[in-house]
Amino acid sequence: MLYLASQSPRRRQLLEQMGVDFRLLKVVIPECPAMGETAYDYVSRVARDKALAGFKQCPGKSVAWVLGADTEVLLDNQVLGKPANAAAARRMLQLLGGRSHTVLSVVWLIGADGEQCAHCFSQVRFASLDEERIATYVSSGEPFGKAGAYAIQGRGAALIAHLEGSYSGVMGLPLFETMGLLRARGLA
Repeated sequence: MLYLASQSPRRRQLLEQMGVDFRLLKVVIPECPAMGETAYDYVSRVARDKALAGFKQCPGKSVAWVLGADTEVLLDNQVLGKPANAAAARRMLQLLGGRSHTVLSVVWLIGADGEQCAHCFSQVRFASLDEERIATYVSSGEPFGKAGAYAIQGRGAALIAHLEGSYSGVMGLPLFETMGLLRARGLA
């Protein structure tokens, strides 16, 4: 049985889109980089912690597999995180405007028979953003709860001039990599 350890409606929708049979587990994991932790190590740790926390909730652990994922926006190899308020969202969008950044998604699949990990790096270039465009986007409410203060699957798509990599990875669950993990274990 496959479980998704996530609070993200986007991850749930992406798995459903692929026709994967799963159950949802709600987990809450602290998302704060440790001192000296690289961006990759941080994102991987958070994704793995989600999967482990979900696995602890599973009935019938001998047949359970739990998928955990995390996605972050990296600018100059620094994790931007999610904006705490409108001012933080504006600052993030000002930093991203007219520049390229990396979106890193890491997926862990954990079960009684072991663990596997996959990752995906995507490059996103934003158009130049003036203050009015930023203010309009922030006032939509969409930036909140989103890494880097934007949602590629929503109004944020209009901010993106170029994408190289995985659209679903930028959304929060790289489907090619995820499906590879699931197929290897006979779960898809």
